[in-house]
Parts: sequence; C-alpha cells; structure tokens
Amino acid sequence: MTNRTLPLNPVQPSGPRPRTVGELARHVEGAVVGNQDAVIVGVSSIEDAETGDIVFAENPRFLSEAQKSRASAIIAFLDATTPDKPLIRVDNPRYAFTKILKMFAPPLNAPKGIHPSAILGEGAKIGEDVSIGPHVVIGDRAQVGNRTILMAGTVIGDDCSVGEDCVLYPNVTVYPNCTLGNRVVLHAGVVVGADGFGYMRVGDQSIKIPQIGSVTIEDDVEVGANSTIDRAKTGTTLVGARTKIDNLVHIAHNVKIGPDCIIVAQVGIAGSCQIGRGAMLAGQAGIKDHVTIGEGAIIHAQAGVFGSIAAGAEVSGYPARPHRERLRMDAAVANLPEYLKRIRALEKANAELEARLRKIEEITGVHLNAGSTGEAVSGDG
Repeated sequence: MTNRTLPLNPVQPSGPRPRTVGELARHVEGAVVGNQDAVIVGVSSIEDAETGDIVFAENPRFLSEAQKSRASAIIAFLDATTPDKPLIRVDNPRYAFTKILKMFAPPLNAPKGIHPSAILGEGAKIGEDVSIGPHVVIGDRAQVGNRTILMAGTVIGDDCSVGEDCVLYPNVTVYPNCTLGNRVVLHAGVVVGADGFGYMRVGDQSIKIPQIGSVTIEDDVEVGANSTIDRAKTGTTLVGARTKIDNLVHIAHNVKIGPDCIIVAQVGIAGSCQIGRGAMLAGQAGIKDHVTIGEGAIIHAQAGVFGSIAAGAEVSGYPARPHRERLRMDAAVANLPEYLKRIRALEKANAELEARLRKIEEITGVHLNAGSTGEAVSGDG
C-alpha cells in the first residue's frame, strides 16, 4: 500500500444559528399562531425546555404541559390553541419536530481531505470533498464516493465500494468485496463482511466452510454501533434501502432484508433468513435460520421465531405465537397463583366431604358411592 495525503481544510465548530418561529414554520410547512418573530435558539423536550427552546405537543395533554413549560414556542396539531406562546400548527407535530431537530443538529467535525496518517491501497479511487480521518486504511482497488466521511481507524477492504455522502464512524471495518450504497451511516465498531458462521462436523471435528460471498448494503441504511453483518457463503447478504438497524444486532450469512425494515437492539437473525419489506423486529428477538418474515410483520421483543411468519402478522413470546393469543396465555399464567389457591381449597373441601361420607358408611353400613343415576348403592350388592 502507499500513503497519499491531500490538504485538510479544518472545519471551525459553530453552532446552528438562531431562527425565528416564522422561519421554522416555513421549513415544516406549518401555520403560525402568535408572534412569528419570536427567536428560537434550540429544541428540547417539554420537561427540559428553557427560554428560547421549541418543543412539540401531539395531543391536548402534552399541549397543556408545553404551555406550562419555559419553552418559547410549540409545534402542535392543527386545531391547537394557547394564550401566550407562539404555535406552529402542522398535520404531524412529531415529524415536523424531527425536521427542526435536523436544522439545529451540530455539524460533524470532519474536515475535508485525507489525513497524513491514512493509508490508501494501489488503485484506490477517492471521490471529491471526502473526509478521511487519522489511521484510516483503504484497500487496493477500493472506491470511496464523493463527500463521504471515514472517521478515525476505519478500514475499507480490497475491492470494496462505498457510495456518496456516507458516514462511517470510528473503527468501522468493511471486509473485502463489500458494497455500500449512497448515504449509508455505519456507527462506531460496525463490522460488515466478516465470515459467516459456517462449519460442518466430520467425525468429531468442526470443519470450516469457506465463506466466499459478499455483503451489499443499499442506499440510506443506518447501522448502529457494534452491529455485525456477515458475508454470504456464496452470493450476497443483503440489507435493503432505508432499513434502520440498532446497536448490537447480528445478521448472519445469506440473510436478505427488504427495504424500510426496523431492527432493534440485540436482535439475532440466523443464516439464510428473508425479512420482508417494512418488517419490524423488536429488541432481543431471535430468528431461526431459513425462516421467512413476511412484509409488514411485527416481531415483539424477546420473541423466539422458529417458523415462517405471514405478511402483516404480529407475534410475541418464546416460541413466538400470534400476539393476542400470547397475551391471553400470559394473562392465564399471571392468574396461576389464584388458580392454585382455589384448587387447594377445593381439594381440602373434597377431602372433608370424603371423610364425612366414610363416617356415614360406617354408621349405616351402606356404601354411598353414587352411580350414574346418583342413587346410593347398598353394601350387600
């Protein structure tokens, strides 16, 4: 490898500039009620708001709390009213607040250029306006798109392709022959393209199965810190466009994840699973290998999925069952102490009744064992 440097253009840190309520309203296509010239310098939750902050309220209860807060303005629903704070009325207050959060988000401290300690491989192609930080390693024939940011310690393997406007945070590792689309965000410690966990037993030994496939991550995917996406045995492990993956998620070899999925922390997806468009996998869910999760399905937290799930289905529990059925089962389990108490009371009452019957039989000499008609049967048959 060779070491090539380009001049760094330091970015001077500067906070977002103040905005008026009117400016913010135009940005979110909202209507102002009250003083549109009020100055906003930050965004906040209702609980933590200070003078100069804007908050959002998506229903009347939160609007009442926002009105009592120290916030200087409120993003609220269309028919909201308040006597002494400026309002921005919108269809979707939460979404509008998200757009305003982006306006006030501090910029990344990522100066353009290539740090002198970075190492670039033979034939590597680097786009324009990139930021390549300290001790970054880019392999032979790798490509890095325009305006992409590679932070300190990131490694891009041979023959990889990283698209435009990507952000790879410190110590991300992308193994050789993997592809990242445009605007992909990989948080610190993500590993893309490590070998899939493939072994076979020969006698009493585990023999490694070579993993010679690749990983493709499509546009606008975000992957949380310390998550791992394994390369395929053959073919491609795929993460579809706009899918969002939380921290500490493991995606095994040959998994195919459709677009617009949500995968929450500590989910484990075993090899060759297929996850349909828009599916949601909540925290610590585990998916068995070769399972198909249908489009729009919801897998609740800590669910253990051992068979395929239909499109639009909602499952929970271990093993996973339809969510409403699982709720009924959980309710029954919660009542077990009361059921046990009642059963023991019935057993005690039954024992007392049997004792009385035996005394009566001793006195009368008649067996009181009820027949099918409920009549007593005499002792001499």
